[in-house]
Amino acid sequence: MSEFEGGLKVRVFGGSIAEPINKAQVRITDTEGNELYSVFTNSSGETELLTLSAPDPEFSETETSNTPYSVYNAEITADGYRPLTIEGVQIFPNVISLQPAPLMRGTSDGDTIVVQAPALFGDFPEKIPENEIKDVPEDTGFAVLDRVVVPEFVIVHEGAPNSGGRNLYVPFKDYIKNVASSEIYSTWDDAAIRANVLAIISFTLNRVYTEWYRNMGYDFTITDSTAYDQSFEYGRTIFEEISQTVDELFTTYIKRVGSDQPLFAQYSDGRKVVRDGWLSQWGSQELAEKGYNTLDILRYYYGDDIYLEQVDAVSGVPVSYPGVELGVGSTGSAVTTVQRQLDRIGQTYSAVNRPRADGIFGSETEAAVKSFQQIFALPQSGIVDLATWYEISQVYVALEKLAVL
Repeated sequence: MSEFEGGLKVRVFGGSIAEPINKAQVRITDTEGNELYSVFTNSSGETELLTLSAPDPEFSETETSNTPYSVYNAEITADGYRPLTIEGVQIFPNVISLQPAPLMRGTSDGDTIVVQAPALFGDFPEKIPENEIKDVPEDTGFAVLDRVVVPEFVIVHEGAPNSGGRNLYVPFKDYIKNVASSEIYSTWDDAAIRANVLAIISFTLNRVYTEWYRNMGYDFTITDSTAYDQSFEYGRTIFEEISQTVDELFTTYIKRVGSDQPLFAQYSDGRKVVRDGWLSQWGSQELAEKGYNTLDILRYYYGDDIYLEQVDAVSGVPVSYPGVELGVGSTGSAVTTVQRQLDRIGQTYSAVNRPRADGIFGSETEAAVKSFQQIFALPQSGIVDLATWYEISQVYVALEKLAVL
């Protein structure tokens, strides 16, 4: 048995977070087929925290030829849904892995998701360099957006732009969490994780802002090909540290002085591929270990004339973040909005306390916020900060959409 361990939570849902599946059976096995756990999900569709063996942290904190994570399989069954097998669930040491398990209704033989190796460890195509500033043609019928907006969804095309792959509609934050969990390691220093997440956000928002693929006649936002864009994988394991970082930073992007566009923040692994003006993923970790902060790391690679900017708007939410944190003692319409949304969420997620919508942030509302934060892998502060506000909004909107279907 390894002396190192990591944690695993499996979240089972019927197509979206708006449909958590209670009492789904989840079996965790090793690669030899030996059963390690057999558990059932709670009313939030989530298993208890499961502890599993993991490799030495050195394998992911420094570049080695050793596999930096352990691999397990999950078999999920629930009444009225097709069975799902997830092969290759990834467990890193001292990290909580969050494994999504989307079940489809029906009684067929079942579905399988195979989680591929992360980009740093697997064999992926090398990124084709592009110009940092995009010149968008004027005769395509599409125009560059007049402001930087976080879209509700990113439309991800599977494969190269001209391939026949599917188009997947992925909520923006979920897309960034997936890419970051595919591109870097969650065991890295906080400054390195943040620098890479900001590069991923900026890269994505550049594609959104410039309507890059739509101006070439395609009907998607971005591809999952590392030759053209970033690594994305349907159903992959997400890591809690990365998830929380994205929740905090998803409205922040990199901008260069004198440019209207979010920085087209190209990056490489820094070992097999090294390019001037690109962030080095392994290099960012080395700089973080030397004490560089997030902005120092970004300026080391992209230049001293970059800075961090906030988006102008977040699409798909009923009310934008009020700009100040809400906690015990807060009052007003923003508090009422949170209370009403939590009350609706509590109708589906019974573990979320349902506060009265009285506009007064008291102990009842604080308990509701903490219960929500616990379920959705946020720090359990009881305070509605930007991350909690938009997570509550996203879940609320998903539930309201499901209600009208």
